[in-house]
Amino acid sequence: MVKNDTTNSSDQLTTTSTSQIRAVEIPNALPMHLQTLDLARHTVIAPDGRRFVVATFNDKHLGRGYVTAVYPQQNDYLTLVRMTVLEKSKATPEEAIKSHIALAQAIQHGRLKELNK
Repeated sequence: MVKNDTTNSSDQLTTTSTSQIRAVEIPNALPMHLQTLDLARHTVIAPDGRRFVVATFNDKHLGRGYVTAVYPQQNDYLTLVRMTVLEKSKATPEEAIKSHIALAQAIQHGRLKELNK
């Protein structure tokens, strides 16, 4: 009986942790290692060859909701987090993910300056 309880507990833990993982796939964008509060993070390459990181994270603890931010990337790996190019805040994770995808696609099509007005 104890063995069955232990097995059921571990099965529940595996299912719970697996269901909490979110995967956002964007064509022609490179996925990055997620930080602690991230919902999604990608390296996106603009038509002119410049690289940007699009990160969507939970910033509710600061009262900003779910934030999607665009940062420039230098030397193909160094993310310049203090030089935020664009930042948008959304109330729900679903809206934030939609914003993340839209920003990544805008960068891919060379429309980042249009969004930054």
